[in-house]
Amino acid sequence: MTRVISGVIIAAVALAAILFLPFIGLRVLASLVAGFAADEYVRITHPEAARRLEGLVVIAVVIYTCWWAAVPAPLSLVLLSIVVILWLAFAVLRQSQTIQQAAVDVVAPIYIGAPLGMLVALQNLSGPKATLLLIATIVVSDTAQYYTGRAFGRRPLAPTISPKKTVEGAIGGVMFGALFMAIAITFVFPATPIVVRVLLGLVIVFLGIIGDLFESRLKRVAGLKDSSALIPGHGGVLDRIDALLFAIPMFYFMVLQGRVA
Repeated sequence: MTRVISGVIIAAVALAAILFLPFIGLRVLASLVAGFAADEYVRITHPEAARRLEGLVVIAVVIYTCWWAAVPAPLSLVLLSIVVILWLAFAVLRQSQTIQQAAVDVVAPIYIGAPLGMLVALQNLSGPKATLLLIATIVVSDTAQYYTGRAFGRRPLAPTISPKKTVEGAIGGVMFGALFMAIAITFVFPATPIVVRVLLGLVIVFLGIIGDLFESRLKRVAGLKDSSALIPGHGGVLDRIDALLFAIPMFYFMVLQGRVA
């Protein structure tokens, strides 16, 4: 019952925010979510540094990245390369981290901050229907994976990462999620060719599954079941948005490039 109540509250808050919050409100909310998710990421990947300065720096950079990415703008690869190189150099030379440890920190703003900012930019660009379409597709896919897996699941999808996930469940999630997007996108981007609708649905759902497994792998390595206990019955913020984080950039890119219209 706790899980159901929490889920209903989260869904209601998210829906109200998407439909009624102005751009600045969404930007603040997304940055807040990014901060909580970044805190969980730091605690998972560097538990010994969760309360130290480097952990706070990672969280701050993730929040800033989310705030910055919420405004559609061309990304300067030169500037991004300079920032990454300087960050790696500082972490390895000044803080005596290994290149692997430093890379884990550099990934955080790309993994968490940029996608959440892009979600706000997506809504600012195409309206709440586009945002709801993307989120609903992931929700439909996740739900289909769960029930298809329970009904027909026999073969494990990734037993060392997420033992409960099955190949049959993943197939069901891909089929129902892609079908939902192919149909629902008609009401948001009616001029999108049918081939693009189907392919986009397949790619978005597939990326969602990869995102889910990616976060499960992070927790598995850290020996954790949930990213935190922030949301009763659901775990942490990362547990709720893991699939979405991988799906957002592709969908946003397609909209930004006019591939869906």
